[in-house]
Parts: sequence; C-alpha cells; structure tokens
Amino acid sequence: MAHPQAQEQEVKSPKISPYDAYFETVQSRKKLPGPLQENLTFAFSKVPVSAFQGVPGGKVIEIGADTCIADAVKVLSQHHILSAPVRNPEAEANADWSDKYLGIVDYSAILLWVLETCGLSPSVCSATAAGIGGAGAMGAIGAVALGVTGPAAVAGLTAAAVCSAVAGTALGKIGAAAEKGEGKDSPTGADNLTEDFDSIILQDEHFKSTPVRSILKSFRWAPFLPVGTESSMLSVMLLLSKYRMRNVPVIEPGQPNIKNFITQSAVVHGLEGCKGMEWFDCIAAKPISDLGLPFMVSNEVISANINDPILEAFMKMRENEVGGLPVVEGTKKKIVGNVSISDIRYSLLKPELFSNFRNLSVKDFMSAISKNQGKAMSPITCNHQSSLGYVIETLASKSVHRIYVVDGEESQVVGVITLRDVISCFISEPPNHSDAYLGFAVKQIMKH
Repeated sequence: MAHPQAQEQEVKSPKISPYDAYFETVQSRKKLPGPLQENLTFAFSKVPVSAFQGVPGGKVIEIGADTCIADAVKVLSQHHILSAPVRNPEAEANADWSDKYLGIVDYSAILLWVLETCGLSPSVCSATAAGIGGAGAMGAIGAVALGVTGPAAVAGLTAAAVCSAVAGTALGKIGAAAEKGEGKDSPTGADNLTEDFDSIILQDEHFKSTPVRSILKSFRWAPFLPVGTESSMLSVMLLLSKYRMRNVPVIEPGQPNIKNFITQSAVVHGLEGCKGMEWFDCIAAKPISDLGLPFMVSNEVISANINDPILEAFMKMRENEVGGLPVVEGTKKKIVGNVSISDIRYSLLKPELFSNFRNLSVKDFMSAISKNQGKAMSPITCNHQSSLGYVIETLASKSVHRIYVVDGEESQVVGVITLRDVISCFISEPPNHSDAYLGFAVKQIMKH
C-alpha cells in the first residue's frame, strides 16, 4: 500500500499539456542533425510575418457575430474561403482586438452543426426538404460547399527576408490557385448550385434565426489569437503546429483591420515552393522515417471500418477533433478509402443520401460520392521510405490535409501525416520562446 504522503505528492504532480506532449514526441523522434535544426529554427525566427504574401485584394473577409448561419455560409461561398474572423458588433471601432473579435467561424463546424441539428431535430430539416424538391435547406447548405483549404492567404516569403543561416531560404510565392486546387476536399459542381441559395435556405426560419456566435465553439474551437506584423514566422509556425491552430490572423498595432490570415495549408504550399533550394532539398530528400514520421504509432490511428455506419464515422471525427479518417477493411486494416468532414456536404446535397443517412454504411456513402464524382475515392498514401518532399508535394498539389502511411502488400494503415506534422518537421521551440512571444495566446489556448 502506497504511503499517503506519496499518494498526495503524486496527485499534485504537474500534468503535461497535450500540446507539450505532442511537440516533445515530435522533437524526440526527429533525426535531423542538431546544427541543421537549430539553423532552420533560427532562420524562421528572423523571417517577419510581414514577408508572408497577403490575401488577394488586401482585405481579410470578416463576419459579424450576429450574422445568421445562412448569410455566413453565403459570405464564405461568395469569397471562396473556408473560415473567417467573427467580429463583435458591440465593440467600438477603435476597440482592442480582444474585444473586437470573438473567434473564427469554420466551415467544418457549420457542417457538423447542420448534421447535429438534423440528428437532434429532424423536423427542422424535413419540413423544408419536403417542400423544395427533396433537397431543402440541407441541400442548399451542401450546395455551397467550399473548395479551398483555407482563406486565399497564399504563402510567400521574399528571398530578401531570409536569414543567412539558411543561405537564401524563401517560402516562395505560390499563386492563389494553389489554395483553390481541385483536390480531395474540393467540391464537384457545387458552385453551379449557389444561385439556389436565396430561394431555399433563406426561407427557413431556423437558419435565419441562428447567429454565428452560437456555434463558435462547435466541433473544433477556433479562437481569434493574432500575431503582430513584427512577429516571426517561427511564432506562426508554432501556433499552427504545436498549438494546433489552423489559421493565424495577423494584425498591425494601432490599425483597425486584420492585415493577413495565415493557414496551415498556405505554409505547406510555401514550403513546397522552396523546391530547388539547397536547405530545403537536403531535408526533403530524406525518407519520412528519418524525420520520425509518422508521429504516432499504428495503434493510435483512428479509422472507420468500411461497414461502419457513416454517421458513426463523422461522430468519431467530432469526438477526436480530427478532420478525416482512413477507411479500412479486414483484421489487417487494409486502407480502401478516406472520409473527411467536408464529405458531409455530399449527404446534404443528395436527398437519397440524406433521407437514409442514419442507416447508410461507410461503403455505401463512398460509393455514392464516387458515382457523383465519376471516379473512385482512392486513398492518398505513402510509405515509410517515401521522401518528405513527396509528402509535401502531394499535400500541396492535391490540396488535402492529410496523407496516410501504409505498410506491406496489404496496405495496412500504420500512420497519418497531417499539415501540422509537416510544419513541425522544420522547427523546434527555443527555450522560453512561448513565454516571451506567445504568452497570452498560449494561456488562452490552455483554457479550452
């Protein structure tokens, strides 16, 4: 029997945060030479955020907190973006950003909210659906599904901004089209249906009366935690990797408007654009196993069996706060496909899927989507010998958020590599960096 005092000490021992646990695991598994890792981290600490290419038109799209869900989806659709800062309408024009912005509305959160609304209150969806060709309000939201992997804030760090430690590094200017690629998460023909939006979704009182502020913390909490234009790309990359933020707003002290909106996808697109530079190529040529990838063991991979109900797969994503799952079959977990949060839009677009959603299997769901797209939903994979460069190129060119690591002839899923993981490969965290440069942001993240 343990001594009472020992038990008390054990209870009081500090608990490591999941963010620290993740990043410590990453750093312990990487096999980069120490000097190279230090030089890379130092270089990114000297590249200012202001060197990152801004959003097209120079203005970040914002959505008011009292905007209804229907209008918010319309704004996202019209500007071809997946998320936007949410502005507090009660805040003074010259208010500090902490009072002016309440969070970030994310398209995936809206999709899950719609799905849960239908699950908890089927009458909300069926009444409108019955009166408008079977698609109804749900079909309308699905119809305006968006096809980019984030706001059109595209990576671009000028060569002039680069630290000499990496001899001319740049995150290369990548065109806006890179963020709008026709990848796995892109819609098929959705834009042609947006003209039905006004005539369908705005007729439904539920979507006209529910404000954006009410779903801000749905699915994956998205806080508004900006960095200043004088901040470094290292700080941004730490927020996007260690602290699991999917986008980082950029503000200029004393100025009322958001200057930029940097996403995980944009940074990975920028890294891909560095191909041909010596510092990048020497890392990109390494097999992912040399970098400790994937950063999880095979029994940590969350998957969906091909015979599972599709609703169960989407609920797994919500519960585990992930955006997609590999679809597997058999005892050896052979990968046969992939489902992501964005795929919910297909169930909302197709009345035959939506009406039977509770009973639909993953297999039937994938078959329906493949039929809609005119091609099979082949999983995007790599193996332990694949190079980091191949992984980055695949993520960027296909505009996807994850690639699955498979092993053997049976293509058994043994890991997942996400945008977050790729960014983590290039940086480490200098001592006291978070306290010195990210203190407030980290405290806010730790609260949730």
